[in-house]
Amino acid sequence: MRLTWLGHASWRLEIEDAVILIDPWLDGNPSFPDDRKADAVSGATHILITHGHGDHASEAVALAQELKVPVSGIYDLMQYWEGAHGIETIGFNKGGTVDLGGAKVTMVNAAHSSSMAGADGAPVYAGHESGFMIAGEGKTIYFSGDTDIMADMEWMGDLHKPDIGILSIGGHFTMDPARAAYASKRWFDFDSIVCSHYLTFPFLEPDLGPLRDLGVTLIEPEVMVPFSP
Repeated sequence: MRLTWLGHASWRLEIEDAVILIDPWLDGNPSFPDDRKADAVSGATHILITHGHGDHASEAVALAQELKVPVSGIYDLMQYWEGAHGIETIGFNKGGTVDLGGAKVTMVNAAHSSSMAGADGAPVYAGHESGFMIAGEGKTIYFSGDTDIMADMEWMGDLHKPDIGILSIGGHFTMDPARAAYASKRWFDFDSIVCSHYLTFPFLEPDLGPLRDLGVTLIEPEVMVPFSP
């Protein structure tokens, strides 16, 4: 298993026989070096989308067309993209599990919002926001997506028992380190926590102290530097 942070909330996950781009936002991402796009997407077999916001989903269709790979995510958005753009999609919903190159991906709840910019610039419905439990190579990753803490995390931690938490911790749009630490301590038993959805803008530069105080391995990734959690 190998993870590569692409900046903001975008990831490259190499697991089992899959190379999954999760919420790939590369063009216009202040954290991502423009000259590394080919490296970031090389060998990708799947794209996985948590919700419709532009900093997560704006490049999914173009990348699917370029790389000729399927996009997986909430059924409503996948059906729209398949009909409007002719790309291959795997639409599923919360509680459903799909096999992406040997990795078992289960969609779970998130507490956020999901929309895209319509023709007149106004937001339009893009299906429901979600997170994922990704199981493979003897480990389970909880990819929180954009979310606040929520009571559902209790059963999610108990049922899936994730070893690794890739958590949105920047605050403002998602939970901050204090709230992520609260959820991690109360409902999960992570071996390691990986920071995500942070450092992109000045208002997403939180104090990581509450997460460091947990006594769990805290990974502060560097953009385009692969690691194995």
